Amino acid sequence: MVTGPSSPAGACWFLVFPDTDAVAALATRARSHGTREIPHPSGRPWLIGRWPDHAVTKAACGPARLTVLGQHAVTPEDAARAARTGSPEAADAYARKWPGSHHLIVSFDGRTLVRGTVTGVRSVFAAEAPGTHGAHLVSDRADVLADLTGADLDEGRLAVQLLSPGILHPLTVQTVWRGVDVVPGDRRVLLDRDGRLRTSRCWSPPPAGLSLAEGARLVRERLADAVTVRIAGRGLISADLGGVDSTAVVATAARAGAKTVAYTAAVHDVLGDDVTYARRTVEALDAVEHHVVPATAVPLTFDRVDTLDDDLDTPSLYTVNRHRRMYIVERAAERGSPLHLSGMGGDELFSGASAHVHGLLPRHPRTAWRLARGFASRHRWSRRTALAQLLDRRPYGSWLARVAHDLTLPQPPMSVPLFTWGTPPRLPPWATGRAVEAARELIQRQARDAQPLSPGHGGHRELATLRTLARFARHVQQMSEPLGVTFAAPYYDDQLVEAALAVRPRDRVTPWQYKPLIAEAMRGVVPDASRHRTTKAHAAFEEETGLRRHRSSLLALWEESRLHELGLVDVAALRDWCLRPLAADLESALLHPTVGCEVWLRTRERNSSPLLPAKTDMGGLTA
Repeated sequence: MVTGPSSPAGACWFLVFPDTDAVAALATRARSHGTREIPHPSGRPWLIGRWPDHAVTKAACGPARLTVLGQHAVTPEDAARAARTGSPEAADAYARKWPGSHHLIVSFDGRTLVRGTVTGVRSVFAAEAPGTHGAHLVSDRADVLADLTGADLDEGRLAVQLLSPGILHPLTVQTVWRGVDVVPGDRRVLLDRDGRLRTSRCWSPPPAGLSLAEGARLVRERLADAVTVRIAGRGLISADLGGVDSTAVVATAARAGAKTVAYTAAVHDVLGDDVTYARRTVEALDAVEHHVVPATAVPLTFDRVDTLDDDLDTPSLYTVNRHRRMYIVERAAERGSPLHLSGMGGDELFSGASAHVHGLLPRHPRTAWRLARGFASRHRWSRRTALAQLLDRRPYGSWLARVAHDLTLPQPPMSVPLFTWGTPPRLPPWATGRAVEAARELIQRQARDAQPLSPGHGGHRELATLRTLARFARHVQQMSEPLGVTFAAPYYDDQLVEAALAVRPRDRVTPWQYKPLIAEAMRGVVPDASRHRTTKAHAAFEEETGLRRHRSSLLALWEESRLHELGLVDVAALRDWCLRPLAADLESALLHPTVGCEVWLRTRERNSSPLLPAKTDMGGLTA
């Protein structure tokens, strides 16, 4: 049975234990910090952790136990039907039809299955339990698992987190601990009776054969389902109302009858038109209470970065904009909203990857060249470079090996074409030789066997971007938990991802129309005055002004720098960079991963976990 208070304070987490006495000591220590527990049919601990009542649905049917944790509307009857399917794998297949974003955990006759989401918003991490000869534990938070098992920080993996841009499959989604591994979103964990772990594939990208009209109907239905399961039973909800994607979420919620409090943050850029379009939207909808937050009220980038103490399980790029992102969530909490909806993930789903042209070229050369010329003209790309990329047929592993070789080259300019496997990331100028060597070694090791997430450049880039950026929605949720607010990013739901990717790339990714799929999907939902919008607000002023205004906070981070102590950054070079005037898109953005890592290390140091093993535990293992 579930025990504990209805709304546990602080971070939410869960640990999954195999049905064996070999992990009893670890379960005892976890129990002292958790507030809830659900047993295996044998009576041994199965789930221990902290989660709110509204997040869990469970069922017990004979030898089977099934638990759903997250944002969903699964009833006990639904869970019971899944539990009666006869095996963990069958239960997983049945649960695939449930909308929302959740973890599925099944115990069946001593075997345990754990599955998260494709994008990793609901991540699954696994680690071997010390002293058990192969028994594994599973969790939704890497830090909880690392603390319980006494895992050491992996400086090489931390060095990889300094890369910019930080999208490099499979490295940038890995944890920063030795022995704690992320389970890819397209795979599920299976633990046998002794806790031995294997994974199996449980998701593949859908065939991309739908027309724009067919895909639009599916996206509209799936977005409605995703919003409905989250607003059900809530008297009031809040939401961001800014760009095209958040507008679609707000309009969907309002038309579903939710009393919606929408917030639009103005920007200093005179060309920023979020407020204009938000007002047009609200005028055409009922039941939307609208608040415009003046640009002068919203914190700037780098605001108070030296005092942050969010309990995040991994370093986060969102650290530099933590107070900007959370300002509206905090206002929503004060208004009494228990749920905040976001448009995060819409850019990745609906802008798509121009790299699909690379795969289109051998099959439909005339169409491919027409699209390539359109993208090059729109973005002012070099046609010579674009041609070279389109003719480059290197496999993913070879491309990855080249990334390792070029780690210290200057950042590619913003105008480089995007027809390759990815934008080659670089280490910043302040990365030490030790950091370069460690990151290069890890990338080279992965390059030997690395496979792309999809056979084509475009599909790979889209999935890699979704998996990487979905982490930041997870981080905002972790930041929101202490406020009592559930943060929701429905565009990262499996069913919405599948709906968008099922549309033919040449229909949804085009240089001549802005996000055609969501525009068509929202016909009759978003008012036409907003549905045809083709602009997107930017915050370059907030970035550049924030650096100047909060330079002292930024410089304070490098006093007794933990990254410097680990030998990964040259503090003198880093301080010099922070003292310069920097362009927002490239130079200032290079700081974001480093700041995220430094803040996370300091926070970990301050907030020592009670799950950490004592020196006498497990044969003298130290934290």
